[in-house]
Amino acid sequence: MKQRLFHTAFGPNGAGKTTTINILCTLSKPTSGRAFINGFDVVRQQSQVRQSIGLVFQDPSLDEQLSGLQNLCFHAMVYNIPASVREQRIEQVLTMVELWDRRNSQVRTFSGGMKRRLEIARGLLHYPKVLFLDEPTLGLDPQTRHRTWEYILEMREREGTTIFLTTHYMDEA
Repeated sequence: MKQRLFHTAFGPNGAGKTTTINILCTLSKPTSGRAFINGFDVVRQQSQVRQSIGLVFQDPSLDEQLSGLQNLCFHAMVYNIPASVREQRIEQVLTMVELWDRRNSQVRTFSGGMKRRLEIARGLLHYPKVLFLDEPTLGLDPQTRHRTWEYILEMREREGTTIFLTTHYMDEA
C-alpha cells in the first residue's frame, strides 16, 4: 500500500468487509493464502503488524466510564508511546478532532459523532502507517458524516497515513 492512498472495500452487509479487516489487523486468521501489511506477515509477524496500524472498529470500543483523555492515555501506554511525547501527541490528535475542550468529560456524555471522532484520534495516536476504518460513519447523521470525512481527509494529508476503508455507502466508496 502506498502512503496517503485510500483503499476501499465496498459491498452490502455480510459481504466480508469486516472479516477482511479482521484478517489484515491480525484479529482473525486467514483460511488460506497470505497477507502482508507494511511488509509484515499478518500470521507470523502479528506484533509488528499491530504496531504499524491503527484501527477504528465498526462498533464502539471506548471505555465510557473514563474521560476522553483517560482513554487516550491508556492506549498511549499500550502502544508504548514514550512519556516524553505522550501529552503532546494526545493534545495534537484531540485538537485535530475538535475534542480538546472535552478531554476531561466522561465518554458516556459524548454524542455518537464525538465518540467516533475520539475513536479516530485513538487510532492515530501512535502514528500508524495504515489506518483501518470499518464503517466509520455508520449511524451518524449527514452533517456528522460530512465532518468525520473532513477529519479523515485532513489526517491523511497531515499524517501521511494510508486509509483502508470499509463501507456500504456508495458516496463514500
